[in-house]
Amino acid sequence: MPEIPLLLIVIVVVALVFDFTNGAHDSANAIATVVSTKVLSPRTAVLMAAALDLFGAFLGTEVAQTVGSGIVGPDVVAGCKILVLAALFGAICWNVLTWYLGIPSSSSHALIGGLVGATIAYKGWDAPSYASIIKKVVVPLLASPVAGFLMGYFLMVLLSWLFVKAHPRTVNTAFKKLQILSSAVMATSHGLNDAQKTMGVITLALVIFKIQPDVSIPVWVKIACATAMALGTASGGWKIVKTMGHKIFKLEPVHGFAAETAAAAVIMSASAMGAPISTTHTISTTVIGVGASKRFSAVRWGVAGNLVIAWVLTIPASACVGALCFWALELMGLGG
Repeated sequence: MPEIPLLLIVIVVVALVFDFTNGAHDSANAIATVVSTKVLSPRTAVLMAAALDLFGAFLGTEVAQTVGSGIVGPDVVAGCKILVLAALFGAICWNVLTWYLGIPSSSSHALIGGLVGATIAYKGWDAPSYASIIKKVVVPLLASPVAGFLMGYFLMVLLSWLFVKAHPRTVNTAFKKLQILSSAVMATSHGLNDAQKTMGVITLALVIFKIQPDVSIPVWVKIACATAMALGTASGGWKIVKTMGHKIFKLEPVHGFAAETAAAAVIMSASAMGAPISTTHTISTTVIGVGASKRFSAVRWGVAGNLVIAWVLTIPASACVGALCFWALELMGLGG
Protein backbone atom coordinates (compact mmCIF):
# COMPACT_ATOMS: atom_id res chain seq x y z
CA MET A 1 0.00 0.00 0.00
CA PRO A 2 1.56 3.36 -1.02
CA GLU A 3 2.35 5.91 1.66
CA ILE A 4 -0.27 8.68 1.68
CA PRO A 5 1.29 12.18 1.88
CA LEU A 6 -0.11 14.58 4.47
CA LEU A 7 -0.75 17.21 1.79
CA LEU A 8 -2.95 14.78 -0.14
CA ILE A 9 -4.97 14.08 3.00
CA VAL A 10 -5.42 17.84 3.45
CA ILE A 11 -6.58 18.17 -0.18
CA VAL A 12 -9.13 15.38 0.22
CA VAL A 13 -10.47 16.93 3.44
CA VAL A 14 -10.73 20.39 1.85
CA ALA A 15 -12.44 18.84 -1.18
CA LEU A 16 -15.02 17.24 1.09
CA VAL A 17 -15.50 20.57 2.87
CA PHE A 18 -16.21 22.09 -0.54
CA ASP A 19 -18.67 19.27 -1.23
CA PHE A 20 -20.38 20.02 2.08
CA THR A 21 -20.68 23.74 1.23
CA ASN A 22 -21.93 22.75 -2.22
CA GLY A 23 -24.69 20.66 -0.63
CA ALA A 24 -25.61 23.44 1.80
CA HIS A 25 -25.46 26.10 -0.91
CA ASP A 26 -27.49 24.04 -3.38
CA SER A 27 -30.02 22.43 -1.05
CA ALA A 28 -32.35 25.19 -2.23
CA ASN A 29 -32.25 23.69 -5.72
CA ALA A 30 -34.21 20.66 -4.56
CA ILE A 31 -36.34 22.03 -1.74
CA ALA A 32 -37.02 25.75 -2.34
CA THR A 33 -40.17 25.24 -4.37
CA VAL A 34 -41.59 22.40 -2.26
CA VAL A 35 -40.99 24.40 0.96
CA SER A 36 -42.27 27.73 -0.37
CA THR A 37 -45.51 26.11 -1.53
CA LYS A 38 -45.83 24.47 1.93
CA VAL A 39 -46.16 21.00 0.42
CA LEU A 40 -43.49 19.71 2.82
CA SER A 41 -42.11 21.09 6.05
CA PRO A 42 -38.52 22.40 5.81
CA ARG A 43 -37.20 19.54 7.96
CA THR A 44 -38.92 16.82 5.93
CA ALA A 45 -37.88 18.41 2.63
CA VAL A 46 -34.24 18.67 3.70
CA LEU A 47 -34.06 15.06 4.90
CA MET A 48 -35.63 13.82 1.68
CA ALA A 49 -33.26 15.90 -0.44
CA ALA A 50 -30.22 14.70 1.54
CA ALA A 51 -31.15 11.04 1.10
CA LEU A 52 -31.78 11.41 -2.63
CA ASP A 53 -28.62 13.49 -3.14
CA LEU A 54 -26.75 10.53 -1.65
CA PHE A 55 -28.54 8.12 -3.98
CA GLY A 56 -28.04 10.28 -7.09
CA ALA A 57 -24.29 10.55 -6.52
CA PHE A 58 -23.86 6.85 -7.29
CA LEU A 59 -25.72 6.88 -10.62
CA GLY A 60 -22.86 7.87 -12.94
CA THR A 61 -19.30 9.18 -13.38
CA GLU A 62 -19.46 11.03 -16.72
CA VAL A 63 -19.32 14.49 -15.11
CA ALA A 64 -16.50 13.39 -12.78
CA GLN A 65 -14.45 12.32 -15.82
CA THR A 66 -14.96 15.76 -17.40
CA VAL A 67 -13.85 17.64 -14.28
CA GLY A 68 -10.94 15.27 -13.63
CA SER A 69 -9.43 15.44 -17.11
CA GLY A 70 -11.44 17.77 -19.34
CA ILE A 71 -10.68 21.14 -17.71
CA VAL A 72 -6.92 20.70 -17.33
CA GLY A 73 -4.99 17.67 -18.51
CA PRO A 74 -3.45 15.61 -15.69
CA ASP A 75 -0.18 15.55 -17.67
CA VAL A 76 -0.13 19.37 -17.75
CA VAL A 77 -0.36 19.76 -13.98
CA ALA A 78 1.64 16.63 -13.06
CA GLY A 79 3.94 17.31 -10.13
CA CYS A 80 2.07 20.41 -8.92
CA LYS A 81 0.70 19.10 -5.65
CA ILE A 82 -0.87 22.37 -4.45
CA LEU A 83 -2.88 23.12 -7.60
CA VAL A 84 -6.02 21.24 -6.58
CA LEU A 85 -5.84 22.72 -3.07
CA ALA A 86 -5.65 26.26 -4.47
CA ALA A 87 -8.58 25.56 -6.80
CA LEU A 88 -10.69 24.31 -3.90
CA PHE A 89 -9.89 27.37 -1.79
CA GLY A 90 -11.02 29.60 -4.66
CA ALA A 91 -14.30 27.73 -4.99
CA ILE A 92 -14.97 27.60 -1.24
CA CYS A 93 -14.38 31.34 -0.82
CA TRP A 94 -16.92 32.14 -3.53
CA ASN A 95 -19.40 29.60 -2.15
CA VAL A 96 -19.19 31.01 1.37
CA LEU A 97 -19.57 34.60 0.15
CA THR A 98 -22.64 33.92 -1.99
CA TRP A 99 -24.09 31.60 0.66
CA TYR A 100 -23.76 34.41 3.24
CA LEU A 101 -25.38 36.92 0.87
CA GLY A 102 -28.18 34.49 -0.04
CA ILE A 103 -27.30 34.54 -3.75
CA PRO A 104 -27.95 31.24 -5.61
CA SER A 105 -24.74 31.19 -7.63
CA SER A 106 -23.11 28.09 -9.12
CA SER A 107 -20.88 25.91 -6.93
CA SER A 108 -19.98 23.99 -10.09
CA HIS A 109 -18.63 26.99 -11.93
CA ALA A 110 -16.89 28.20 -8.78
CA LEU A 111 -14.97 24.92 -8.73
CA ILE A 112 -14.17 25.09 -12.44
CA GLY A 113 -13.11 28.74 -12.09
CA GLY A 114 -10.83 27.89 -9.16
CA LEU A 115 -9.25 25.06 -11.15
CA VAL A 116 -8.68 27.26 -14.20
CA GLY A 117 -7.23 30.12 -12.13
CA ALA A 118 -4.82 27.88 -10.23
CA THR A 119 -3.71 26.22 -13.47
CA ILE A 120 -3.02 29.59 -15.14
CA ALA A 121 -1.04 30.70 -12.06
CA TYR A 122 1.05 27.53 -12.34
CA LYS A 123 1.60 27.12 -16.08
CA GLY A 124 0.38 30.28 -17.78
CA TRP A 125 -2.59 31.17 -19.98
CA ASP A 126 -2.03 28.30 -22.43
CA ALA A 127 -2.33 25.56 -19.80
CA PRO A 128 -6.13 25.03 -19.49
CA SER A 129 -7.86 22.80 -22.06
CA TYR A 130 -9.83 25.64 -23.66
CA ALA A 131 -11.42 23.54 -26.42
CA SER A 132 -12.80 21.12 -23.84
CA ILE A 133 -13.81 23.96 -21.51
CA ILE A 134 -15.78 25.64 -24.31
CA LYS A 135 -17.47 22.38 -25.31
CA LYS A 136 -18.11 20.94 -21.85
CA VAL A 137 -18.46 24.09 -19.72
CA VAL A 138 -19.11 27.30 -21.65
CA VAL A 139 -21.70 25.91 -24.08
CA PRO A 140 -23.65 24.15 -21.30
CA LEU A 141 -23.23 27.28 -19.15
CA LEU A 142 -25.08 29.29 -21.79
CA ALA A 143 -27.45 26.57 -22.98
CA SER A 144 -28.72 25.14 -19.68
CA PRO A 145 -30.34 28.36 -18.35
CA VAL A 146 -31.97 28.96 -21.75
CA ALA A 147 -33.17 25.35 -21.85
CA GLY A 148 -34.40 25.67 -18.26
CA PHE A 149 -36.35 28.84 -19.02
CA LEU A 150 -37.95 27.39 -22.16
CA MET A 151 -38.74 24.03 -20.52
CA GLY A 152 -40.31 25.75 -17.52
CA TYR A 153 -42.26 28.18 -19.69
CA PHE A 154 -43.71 25.66 -22.11
CA LEU A 155 -44.40 22.97 -19.50
CA MET A 156 -46.37 25.51 -17.48
CA VAL A 157 -48.24 26.63 -20.61
CA LEU A 158 -49.10 22.98 -21.33
CA LEU A 159 -50.32 22.37 -17.78
CA SER A 160 -52.39 25.56 -17.87
CA TRP A 161 -54.01 24.42 -21.11
CA LEU A 162 -54.69 20.90 -19.80
CA PHE A 163 -56.30 22.15 -16.60
CA VAL A 164 -57.90 25.33 -17.91
CA LYS A 165 -61.40 24.21 -16.83
CA ALA A 166 -60.36 22.80 -13.45
CA HIS A 167 -60.91 24.72 -10.23
CA PRO A 168 -57.64 26.22 -8.90
CA ARG A 169 -58.12 24.52 -5.53
CA THR A 170 -58.50 21.11 -7.21
CA VAL A 171 -55.38 21.69 -9.29
CA ASN A 172 -53.26 22.70 -6.30
CA THR A 173 -54.50 19.75 -4.23
CA ALA A 174 -53.48 17.33 -6.99
CA PHE A 175 -50.12 18.96 -7.59
CA LYS A 176 -49.23 18.99 -3.89
CA LYS A 177 -48.79 15.23 -4.19
CA LEU A 178 -47.12 15.41 -7.59
CA GLN A 179 -44.70 18.05 -6.35
CA ILE A 180 -43.28 15.64 -3.78
CA LEU A 181 -42.36 13.37 -6.70
CA SER A 182 -40.90 16.20 -8.80
CA SER A 183 -38.86 17.47 -5.82
CA ALA A 184 -37.51 13.95 -5.28
CA VAL A 185 -36.43 13.68 -8.92
CA MET A 186 -34.83 17.12 -8.73
CA ALA A 187 -32.83 16.12 -5.61
CA THR A 188 -31.65 12.94 -7.33
CA SER A 189 -30.53 14.85 -10.43
CA HIS A 190 -28.63 17.31 -8.21
CA GLY A 191 -26.68 14.48 -6.58
CA LEU A 192 -26.02 12.94 -9.99
CA ASN A 193 -24.44 16.10 -11.42
CA ASP A 194 -22.98 18.04 -8.49
CA ALA A 195 -21.42 15.32 -6.31
CA GLN A 196 -19.46 14.07 -9.32
CA LYS A 197 -17.55 17.34 -9.62
CA THR A 198 -15.75 16.83 -6.34
CA MET A 199 -15.16 13.18 -7.24
CA GLY A 200 -13.32 14.40 -10.34
CA VAL A 201 -11.18 16.87 -8.40
CA ILE A 202 -10.15 14.33 -5.74
CA THR A 203 -9.30 11.79 -8.43
CA LEU A 204 -7.20 14.40 -10.26
CA ALA A 205 -5.29 14.92 -7.00
CA LEU A 206 -4.73 11.16 -6.72
CA VAL A 207 -3.25 11.16 -10.23
CA ILE A 208 -1.02 14.15 -9.47
CA PHE A 209 0.28 12.39 -6.34
CA LYS A 210 0.77 9.19 -8.40
CA ILE A 211 -1.55 7.18 -6.17
CA GLN A 212 -3.33 5.94 -9.30
CA PRO A 213 -2.48 6.12 -13.01
CA ASP A 214 -5.70 7.60 -14.47
CA VAL A 215 -8.91 9.45 -13.58
CA SER A 216 -11.12 6.40 -13.07
CA ILE A 217 -13.16 7.13 -9.93
CA PRO A 218 -12.41 4.91 -6.89
CA VAL A 219 -15.36 3.57 -4.89
CA TRP A 220 -14.19 5.25 -1.66
CA VAL A 221 -14.17 8.63 -3.44
CA LYS A 222 -17.78 8.10 -4.56
CA ILE A 223 -18.86 7.20 -1.02
CA ALA A 224 -17.00 10.10 0.61
CA CYS A 225 -18.28 12.72 -1.84
CA ALA A 226 -21.85 11.44 -1.78
CA THR A 227 -21.86 11.51 2.02
CA ALA A 228 -20.37 15.02 2.27
CA MET A 229 -22.88 16.35 -0.27
CA ALA A 230 -25.78 14.74 1.60
CA LEU A 231 -24.64 16.16 4.96
CA GLY A 232 -24.33 19.64 3.43
CA THR A 233 -27.79 19.37 1.95
CA ALA A 234 -29.16 18.28 5.34
CA SER A 235 -27.80 21.49 6.89
CA GLY A 236 -30.01 23.57 4.59
CA GLY A 237 -29.28 26.91 2.94
CA TRP A 238 -32.25 28.91 4.15
CA LYS A 239 -31.31 32.33 2.77
CA ILE A 240 -31.06 30.86 -0.72
CA VAL A 241 -34.27 28.87 -0.21
CA LYS A 242 -35.99 32.18 0.57
CA THR A 243 -34.56 33.85 -2.55
CA MET A 244 -35.55 31.06 -4.90
CA GLY A 245 -38.85 30.20 -3.26
CA HIS A 246 -40.28 33.66 -2.67
CA LYS A 247 -38.30 36.50 -4.21
CA ILE A 248 -38.29 35.48 -7.90
CA PHE A 249 -41.94 34.51 -8.28
CA LYS A 250 -44.77 33.59 -5.89
CA LEU A 251 -45.09 29.83 -6.35
CA GLU A 252 -48.05 27.49 -6.02
CA PRO A 253 -47.77 23.66 -6.13
CA VAL A 254 -48.45 23.44 -9.87
CA HIS A 255 -45.68 26.00 -10.50
CA GLY A 256 -43.27 24.10 -8.25
CA PHE A 257 -44.03 20.85 -10.07
CA ALA A 258 -43.41 22.45 -13.47
CA ALA A 259 -40.15 24.14 -12.38
CA GLU A 260 -38.70 21.01 -10.73
CA THR A 261 -39.72 18.66 -13.53
CA ALA A 262 -38.24 20.93 -16.20
CA ALA A 263 -35.01 21.45 -14.25
CA ALA A 264 -34.55 17.73 -13.54
CA ALA A 265 -34.99 16.92 -17.24
CA VAL A 266 -32.28 19.41 -18.24
CA ILE A 267 -29.85 18.33 -15.48
CA MET A 268 -30.20 14.61 -16.14
CA SER A 269 -29.69 15.14 -19.88
CA ALA A 270 -26.52 17.16 -19.21
CA SER A 271 -25.24 14.55 -16.73
CA ALA A 272 -25.62 11.81 -19.34
CA MET A 273 -23.43 13.88 -21.69
CA GLY A 274 -20.80 14.53 -18.98
CA ALA A 275 -21.52 18.27 -18.85
CA PRO A 276 -20.92 19.82 -15.39
CA ILE A 277 -23.77 22.33 -15.59
CA SER A 278 -25.04 24.55 -12.82
CA THR A 279 -28.06 23.00 -11.15
CA THR A 280 -28.60 26.40 -9.52
CA HIS A 281 -28.79 28.22 -12.85
CA THR A 282 -31.12 25.60 -14.21
CA ILE A 283 -33.71 25.54 -11.41
CA SER A 284 -33.57 29.35 -11.12
CA THR A 285 -34.38 29.82 -14.81
CA THR A 286 -37.14 27.20 -14.77
CA VAL A 287 -38.75 29.16 -11.91
CA ILE A 288 -38.41 32.34 -14.01
CA GLY A 289 -39.84 30.55 -17.06
CA VAL A 290 -42.81 29.25 -15.07
CA GLY A 291 -43.47 32.74 -13.72
CA ALA A 292 -43.16 34.35 -17.14
CA SER A 293 -45.74 31.91 -18.56
CA LYS A 294 -48.33 33.49 -16.28
CA ARG A 295 -47.32 37.01 -17.23
CA PHE A 296 -43.92 38.66 -17.56
CA SER A 297 -44.72 41.16 -14.82
CA ALA A 298 -45.21 38.26 -12.36
CA VAL A 299 -41.42 37.76 -12.28
CA ARG A 300 -39.36 40.08 -10.10
CA TRP A 301 -36.87 40.87 -12.82
CA GLY A 302 -34.65 42.96 -10.52
CA VAL A 303 -33.93 39.86 -8.42
CA ALA A 304 -33.43 37.81 -11.59
CA GLY A 305 -30.95 40.41 -12.85
CA ASN A 306 -28.92 40.14 -9.63
CA LEU A 307 -28.74 36.37 -10.12
CA VAL A 308 -27.42 36.81 -13.66
CA ILE A 309 -24.71 39.20 -12.44
CA ALA A 310 -23.60 36.63 -9.85
CA TRP A 311 -23.57 33.91 -12.53
CA VAL A 312 -21.40 35.99 -14.86
CA LEU A 313 -18.95 36.83 -12.07
CA THR A 314 -18.63 33.29 -10.66
CA ILE A 315 -15.96 31.79 -12.93
CA PRO A 316 -13.67 34.86 -13.17
CA ALA A 317 -14.02 35.67 -9.44
CA SER A 318 -13.26 32.13 -8.27
CA ALA A 319 -10.44 31.90 -10.85
CA CYS A 320 -8.83 35.01 -9.38
CA VAL A 321 -9.11 33.62 -5.85
CA GLY A 322 -7.77 30.26 -7.04
CA ALA A 323 -4.73 31.97 -8.59
CA LEU A 324 -4.11 34.08 -5.46
CA CYS A 325 -4.35 30.97 -3.28
CA PHE A 326 -1.86 29.17 -5.52
CA TRP A 327 0.67 31.99 -5.19
CA ALA A 328 0.08 32.18 -1.43
CA LEU A 329 0.73 28.45 -1.05
CA GLU A 330 3.89 28.79 -3.14
CA LEU A 331 5.12 31.59 -0.87
CA MET A 332 4.50 29.27 2.08
CA GLY A 333 6.90 26.80 0.47
CA LEU A 334 4.27 24.20 -0.39
CA GLY A 335 4.73 24.34 -4.15
CA GLY A 336 6.16 21.67 -6.34
